[in-house]
Amino acid sequence: MKQDLIIVGAGGHALSCIDVIEQQSKFSIAGLVGLENEIGTIVNGYKVIATDSELPELAKIYPSALISVGQIKNVDLRITLFQKCAQVGFSMATVISPNAYVSPYAQIGEGSIIMHGVIINSSAKIGKNCIINSRSLIEHGSIVGDNTHISTGVIVNGDVTIGANCFIGSGSIVKESISIGSDCLIGMGQIIRKNIEKKMTISESI
Repeated sequence: MKQDLIIVGAGGHALSCIDVIEQQSKFSIAGLVGLENEIGTIVNGYKVIATDSELPELAKIYPSALISVGQIKNVDLRITLFQKCAQVGFSMATVISPNAYVSPYAQIGEGSIIMHGVIINSSAKIGKNCIINSRSLIEHGSIVGDNTHISTGVIVNGDVTIGANCFIGSGSIVKESISIGSDCLIGMGQIIRKNIEKKMTISESI
């Protein structure tokens, strides 16, 4: 029996989330939550049925929710929506593509989505409300903090620690045993060979 699921966010990232949810075949999408001007619109065959002000009422009807708002420069909206959904009683869905490999020795936090082609190896730990995007690699023993977006094609080598609320841009490579502090933004295609302090933006290879 599939569990009814509300998708919170009706933009571009929701398109990818819907595809993964359908492929996983664990949840049945009941509808999307969007902006006022998005009510009644259709996203990949599913209707936007409410705004976030109606989340308390939706939580009385539907058991699960997933945040489908994207994240690059600012994670505040994803965090706010995640916290609001949890507070009103939703179970925060963990969605894993059947086309991903997640080691049975890895841990995935609630509300995170693991996209197509991802590899998460032994003893890796993914926090809550994370996006692990298509074809990225999280190697053994690495830790990804809450609300962090590992973008497409990123390689995180073994025993790396990435703090909460980070964005790691597409195609970036993080050297083994490196530490990246919380609230960092790493641009596309960066090669990270040294520890990064929290709240840093990296736009050139270091």
